[in-house]
Amino acid sequence: MKLKIFVFSLLIPFSIVASFAQQNEETESSNLNLTTSEYLLLDKGLQFRITEAVNSLYNFDFEVAERGFKVIQYQYPEHPLPYFLMGLSTWWKIAPDLENKRYDALFIKQMDVAIEKAEKIYKKDPTNKEAAFFLSGAYGFQGRLYSERRSWTKATFAGKSAMKYLNLSRGDDELNPELILGDALFNYFSVWIPENYPLLKPVLAFFPKGDKKLGLQQLEEVAKNAFYARVEAQYFLFRLYASEEKQPYKALEITEYLNNKYPNNPYFHRSHARHLYAVGRINEAKDVSQEILNRIDDKWTGYESNSGRYAAFYIAQFNERINNKKEAKKYYEKTLSYGAESESQESGYYLYSLIALGKIANEQKDKKKAKQYFNQVKKYAKRKHPAHKEARDYIKKNKL
Repeated sequence: MKLKIFVFSLLIPFSIVASFAQQNEETESSNLNLTTSEYLLLDKGLQFRITEAVNSLYNFDFEVAERGFKVIQYQYPEHPLPYFLMGLSTWWKIAPDLENKRYDALFIKQMDVAIEKAEKIYKKDPTNKEAAFFLSGAYGFQGRLYSERRSWTKATFAGKSAMKYLNLSRGDDELNPELILGDALFNYFSVWIPENYPLLKPVLAFFPKGDKKLGLQQLEEVAKNAFYARVEAQYFLFRLYASEEKQPYKALEITEYLNNKYPNNPYFHRSHARHLYAVGRINEAKDVSQEILNRIDDKWTGYESNSGRYAAFYIAQFNERINNKKEAKKYYEKTLSYGAESESQESGYYLYSLIALGKIANEQKDKKKAKQYFNQVKKYAKRKHPAHKEARDYIKKNKL
């Protein structure tokens, strides 16, 4: 069951971004019988109004963003766009810390309304790709949240629906760069999944064959040329470049841009720190991380323990590299504190902070304390995790 949900969770981004790209493609009238020429995506005035609100959303100014979305809701009450956008706003309140369940019920409700509005359009015209995009996106978001909450049955049904409507909504790339994003993600992941998880090939058997290289090119095109979907494309690009494509400098370039453009977004902020650290620019990573910790202390919107865990670890690493063990110890302990607060004891940052603290304690001739740290590694890490093996080996070698 978990493998099945996993593939749906990986495929959910196709529907998420496809729907976001299409979220702005309605007609200016409230008539549900839409044609391509009536798409709001082509309305420059609405483009400007939506972009202003969406930019506020990404910059974590939710009050301004949601005020703009409510205006659209008043103007187009039977269209899924404003309800989807309100749900997207709620999603970004969850995104910095996925363990945060405070907004779950509201988020599901908002996406349910978007689904209801899109279904009305779809039932009137089953060829309406815009309705299919919204259905794909709303179900996709719901499926992702359900999978995060380990609600496997709900996630399965949502994932199936997302894939169904995604497949119906593909292929309109001749209209606008906005619409390429769904195809781009489908092209990439429909190849990546069977390459990395051969047992999941049957899940994709009934879908068109993808092209991973083309998918990456399409993502680049959307990131450069799209009006609405640019940020979503950049979000997926920096994650792909950092992990699957092994191009950390490209990932850094994108996160630097996003952090500069949306300086109050804690997810982009910590991602920038992370990629600075990944390429060895640890001095800069330390400075960016200190800013993150300051904002947590000052209670900025969205800045919480999960971001603190990243930031404290990078500062600790900086101090360890300049042999400032006192400060390194202080920030490794902060990492543990933030990790416990966010219940992330099994994360790499938490485990390797324990190892670092254990080594510092041993160097300071406090073998009892050192052993406690390494035993905690063994407690929280799975036996196959590299940290578990390092802890075992260190205990044995140093006779702790």
